[in-house]
Order: sequence, then C-alpha cells, then structure tokens
Amino acid sequence: MEALFLKGAGLGLAVAAPLGPIGALCIARTLERGFAAGLSGGLGTALADAAYAAMAALGFAVFAGVLAVIDLPLRLAGGAFMLWLGLRGLRRTPPRAEAGIAIGARDLLGTVAATFLLTLANPSTILSFAALFAGLGLASDAGPGAAGVVTAGVFCGSMLWWTLLSGAVAASRHRLPQGFTTWVARLSALILTGFGLWAIGSALRLLAT
Repeated sequence: MEALFLKGAGLGLAVAAPLGPIGALCIARTLERGFAAGLSGGLGTALADAAYAAMAALGFAVFAGVLAVIDLPLRLAGGAFMLWLGLRGLRRTPPRAEAGIAIGARDLLGTVAATFLLTLANPSTILSFAALFAGLGLASDAGPGAAGVVTAGVFCGSMLWWTLLSGAVAASRHRLPQGFTTWVARLSALILTGFGLWAIGSALRLLAT
C-alpha cells in the first residue's frame, strides 16, 4: 500500500507540475490576491486529478472507454471555458497586490470550481494522466482499497506541487516590480485564450474527419 501511495503521489506531481493554462491561472491569482487564492486553484485541480485517478484505478479499461466517448465534448467544453476565462482576463484590470485585498469564501470556492472544471475538461491533462497511469503500472484492475490509496496519493502529490508553487509566488510577490502582476495576469489570459482556441480547433478537426 505504501508503494501504491508513493506511485500515486508521483503521478499527481507529474501531472500537476507542467505549467500550462491552469498553472498560469494559479500564479496570476496568487500574485493578485495572495497564497489562499492560489492554493484554492490548486485544490480544484488536485480534486479533478483525484477523480480521474479513482476512475482509472477502479477499472482502466472502463476509464479508457469513457474517455474515448467523451473526448470530443470535453475538447469543446474545455476550449470554450478556457477561451471565456482568457478573454475575460484580458478585458479586466487586475487588482494591485499591494492593496491587501480581502478574499471571501465565495471567491475561494469560485476559484476551486473554475480550476476543477478546467482540469476535468482539459484534453491534454486527460491524455497525460492516462499515459502516466499506465507507465507507472497502475493500469491493472484494483480493489476499492488499492484504488483509494492511489487516489489519495494522487491528490497529495498534486496538492504538494500547488502548495509549493503558490507559497513561492506569494513569498516573492511583494518584492516584484510594480506592474509585474498586471503583466502576469495578461500573460495568463493569453495562455488560456491560446489553449482554448487550440482545444476548439482540435475538436473541429475531429468532427471534420
């Protein structure tokens, strides 16, 4: 069980660490609103990673079959959501980090929900997850106990990464030059817009074939 947990934690770290659209979004939220805002984004991602881990551990063949059926709708939904977040981010002016803005529970829950849905609907995350799951030898059918251990490991590994990332960004944000937060927020919005367009484009190409 310890080995399964460590494998799951390694998988959670491997999936979370690449700085794609969700990483950019969490960095921007941390710079704008502090550690709690960034970590709440990581929590949404970790919950989605754990959900995929649970499905895969309980039956990899079923997991792969479900992905084959929902791949196209997920590409479209995820692309549209990322495009909306990106365009919304480009239109608004980020708050200054120095302002010490208070964060309410509703804001934190909204960030958790947004990153949870983004992670669930991100085709590249899904494909990476499936490939790494098989590569670590976790693709065989497992009982509920083993599935729970793997799922807990994935969640802890993912949360470890987001805690380290949000903590590092939060610790350095007050030492960064004025205007840095605004540029990072705009870059994050551009990354989200680009990934959204790519996801929608890949879905349209699948429809055309």
